[in-house]
Amino acid sequence: MCGRMAVTLPHDAMAQIFAAAPANALPKVPNYNVCPTTDVHIVTSGSDGHRRLGAMRWGFIPVWYKKPSGGPLLINARAETIAEKPAFRAAARERRGLIICSGFYEWTKDAEGGRDPWYITRRDTSPLAFAAVWQDWKTPEGDLIPTCAVVTTGANAPMQDIHHRMPVIVEKDDWPLWLGEQGKGAATLMQPAKDDLLQWHRVDRAVNSNRASGPELIEPF
Repeated sequence: MCGRMAVTLPHDAMAQIFAAAPANALPKVPNYNVCPTTDVHIVTSGSDGHRRLGAMRWGFIPVWYKKPSGGPLLINARAETIAEKPAFRAAARERRGLIICSGFYEWTKDAEGGRDPWYITRRDTSPLAFAAVWQDWKTPEGDLIPTCAVVTTGANAPMQDIHHRMPVIVEKDDWPLWLGEQGKGAATLMQPAKDDLLQWHRVDRAVNSNRASGPELIEPF
């Protein structure tokens, strides 16, 4: 599962780290509470092998939806079924990207059922690159809206204390394979992260609201 993110990296740093040409219009940073249906930063690779840093709606819209809310909100795509699901199977073969964030949130429940948020980052403080699939959805007026979903898999052993699933995190050496720059075999990357890759800490329940904002959202509670 991945339902909320934080992005603190400047656009020029993203472009440099991922060797991608930035689009003119990118989501504002920093954003400590990136929510579904808003735009996220995503790297894609064209047929010429050149990478692009762009913006896409977080919430994959299949081509048969008559409107963005024409079916379930698809913010995640399960690695175990992505190759067979009608919504995702073509994108899994042909339209893969890397969603960039600084960290993401997951929740546990206390004894009273309250939701306690946790902020999760890489131990080495590098940006996270989530495996993603994307789809241009055509509006009834003929406009194209680029949309995407995070690919998820079963959680590694440490993460299971928080949630039973986690985003597929693609390491730098594997970016070309996931982006389709090195032929076939990307499916082998859809695995849980190594047990020592991530770290996390409790944060205030303020982030439970999708309207919350500010750097205090990621501070230890």
